[in-house]
Amino acid sequence: MSGATKTRLTAAERSEQVLEAAVKAFAANGYVGTKTDEIARLAGVSQPYVIRLFGTKQQLFLAATQRVCDRIEQAFRAAAGQRADLASLAAGYDALLAERELLVVLLHGFAAAGDPEIGDAVRDRYGRIYRLIRDLTGASAEDAERFLSVGMLLTVMAAMRVVGADPVPADWATEITDALAARRARNASGWDLGAPVGPATASG
Repeated sequence: MSGATKTRLTAAERSEQVLEAAVKAFAANGYVGTKTDEIARLAGVSQPYVIRLFGTKQQLFLAATQRVCDRIEQAFRAAAGQRADLASLAAGYDALLAERELLVVLLHGFAAAGDPEIGDAVRDRYGRIYRLIRDLTGASAEDAERFLSVGMLLTVMAAMRVVGADPVPADWATEITDALAARRARNASGWDLGAPVGPATASG
């Protein structure tokens, strides 16, 4: 008998395959607009198998948002391993901007927070990210808040495809990213630890 033997995936590998498909589907259509049979099709499995693995669409969406937050935390921990300051974490998050689907799922998670279970999960994970930033860098609450504010701005801009991989040109987006780059060059301490984003003000 000729031909290569098809390798059977383990349950863990199938679960990972479904979760990757879920991230793509939820990024494209959001929580309400995504159907589990669409995720099954993307993953190459049956819809009942998706339900058997994750239970409900809600549970699968929660798993997808947890995956995104895990990825952000991993990026911050890796960056802090090189240098434990906000500038290093900012560079780590800059690299995540190319992974647009992950960031769009995060925004969909915030939008779906009216669902009590989803809301509890995203609030908890965002709080964990905030505390991780402070723990890794020793940043003050004010500096961590500013850091998160600009991080969210960049997340929204990545969702609009004006930053990140293959950005669509937009004059206003260029002005913002140029202002952020100039501030970073001045203070070398992350995205947003000085005056608000905008034209530089003269100091006397």
